[in-house]
Amino acid sequence: MILVTGATGGLGHQTIDYLLTSTPAAQIAALVRDINKATELLERGIDVRQADYFDYPALVEAFQGVKKLLLVSAIAFTDRFHQHQNVIDAAKQAGVNHLFYTSIQRSSDFVMPQVTESDLATEAYLKASGLTYTILKNGYYFEGLGYLIGSEVPQTEIRFPAGDGKIAFVKRSDLAAAMATLLTGEGHEDQEYTLSGSEAYSFADIAREFSALAGRPIVYKNIEEAPYIAQKVAAGFPEVVATFLAQWGAAAQHGMLAETSDTLERVLGRKPTSLGEYLKATYFWVS
Repeated sequence: MILVTGATGGLGHQTIDYLLTSTPAAQIAALVRDINKATELLERGIDVRQADYFDYPALVEAFQGVKKLLLVSAIAFTDRFHQHQNVIDAAKQAGVNHLFYTSIQRSSDFVMPQVTESDLATEAYLKASGLTYTILKNGYYFEGLGYLIGSEVPQTEIRFPAGDGKIAFVKRSDLAAAMATLLTGEGHEDQEYTLSGSEAYSFADIAREFSALAGRPIVYKNIEEAPYIAQKVAAGFPEVVATFLAQWGAAAQHGMLAETSDTLERVLGRKPTSLGEYLKATYFWVS
């Protein structure tokens, strides 16, 4: 039995979609917090189990009979490490054989307080737990661009505090497909994989790609964090979220997300989605 946590979220749900292409539904379990949001999973024959990362007894019960478990990391601005500890401890008590953890790419020593601190602590805890593990250091989602620079085609410029920093963006569905392959494969015991894109892009590169697709000049303007945060707050984001978004620019400047890897391409057996392909499908689609 393979269990995927966060099964009604984007990454978890897409991973189950890909698992179903090669694995019978009866061999797949889904962990959800709200059973009312899992109707579609139930209709597809998935074994839906209810538990919250904070509810240790419920986790132990939910993990019974599970051999491989995908721990989709908790969201930022929560007590991520405590939640991950509970999942790891419950998996061990329930007799899970192999735990896969979705961490984040780290190509430098730059630390984001809401993300990398708890990832580092979780990885260390998992390695010391005695469980067989696979750590998946996922790249930054292409889908995150909508939060960083907006969900509409820029009129004339992209304003973001990333300098010349680059990000090896990866599409979430590509990650999900790769994780489904790893979960159903062999030889991944006690391994760490960086699942990033095959090419890293600066925000100037993104502006050039937008320009080519839009047929008009769009430029990238590097700005300081403070005006970017103010711009996001004016657009309706809470200040704490606006500050968090600005930190991704700092992460890019410090090279945290820049490393390209062929691991994702090898696991997928094809090239991951490119910047041009993503922007065209997301920003220039015609209904």
